[in-house]
Amino acid sequence: MIMIMPSQINASILTRALLRKLSVAMFACLLASGGALAANPDLSAGYPDRYTVVEGDTLWDISGKFLKDPWRWPEVWQGNPQVENPDLIYPGDVLVLTFVDGRPVLRSLRRETVRMSPSSRTIDYAEAIPAVDPRAIQAYINSPLVTDEEELLTAGYVVDGYDNRLIMGKYDQFYARGINDAEAEEFRIFRPGRHFVDPISKESLGWEAEHVGDARMLKSGDPARLTILKTHSDVSVRDRLRPVKLKSSLPFFYPKAPANPKLRGMILETDNRATELGALSVVAINLGEREGVAPGDVFRVLSQKVDKKDPFTKETYQIPEENVGLVMVFRTFEKVSYALITNATRQIMAHDMVVSPNVE
Repeated sequence: MIMIMPSQINASILTRALLRKLSVAMFACLLASGGALAANPDLSAGYPDRYTVVEGDTLWDISGKFLKDPWRWPEVWQGNPQVENPDLIYPGDVLVLTFVDGRPVLRSLRRETVRMSPSSRTIDYAEAIPAVDPRAIQAYINSPLVTDEEELLTAGYVVDGYDNRLIMGKYDQFYARGINDAEAEEFRIFRPGRHFVDPISKESLGWEAEHVGDARMLKSGDPARLTILKTHSDVSVRDRLRPVKLKSSLPFFYPKAPANPKLRGMILETDNRATELGALSVVAINLGEREGVAPGDVFRVLSQKVDKKDPFTKETYQIPEENVGLVMVFRTFEKVSYALITNATRQIMAHDMVVSPNVE
């Protein structure tokens, strides 16, 4: 199984034992999701026998060079046993495709001098290639993104500028009330944006939290005094505050089919309903942690069935669902997830369906 992270990651290196457990769990999920392991993954047309990884490569790009279905990469990968992080890929690695009992197998030939000794060799995972282009999702990792009615009622909020200003920017100070976390030093400033509503059930899925800026506590109390570190738009009275416990870095990704092969969801509306999105655009879907969705889950995008009227007979007929792209989830909330469009054969639109990639 390939485990990839962008250069910004600061996390503990997984042990080989844990990696093996994760590998077993992933293969179990794949078996449960429609028997994906029963047949060999299809290779891409014109696949190479070997490929040298270069700066700027992503796991998705490399997967597409070898496999027709990039999310099935874990089924053919064999990590480099000479290093402590056998499931990571680095620039300079040579990926070699061979066949074992008729099944394609990929392994890496690491371009480095390896000292023969009983101990494994450690390579800094900060240099490993990412699953997807990190620039496309970086802004979504630390931002609040989704909030709910409870947080909107209980979150701290801006009440006044330090010098009585109602509109504030970078380095300005302000007063806030309702901050219940006495230990928090940094805060995300946000305001509620579009209301996510399930297109089918009409259930409220939450509100998109517009990331207005970041602030640091200067003096606790009621009101507390804070200073603005960074802004994306003007900060104003009634904007909310969310404590930042730990700045998240880009996560590990395991591109894979979702554990539940029967999941069926929908792309939520953008601010502009007419907006059409292509590859490397970010979309929100009406599936989240309660449905078992996890970062790395890949979904196939289907166009909606549409009723049309025959211009001659005036009879109603239906345009069927068509495969129009793939998305990979990179951040999840209880009822909503954010996903990156990795492939698109036509523009992706609100209300397009998402299903397991193993569903034909």
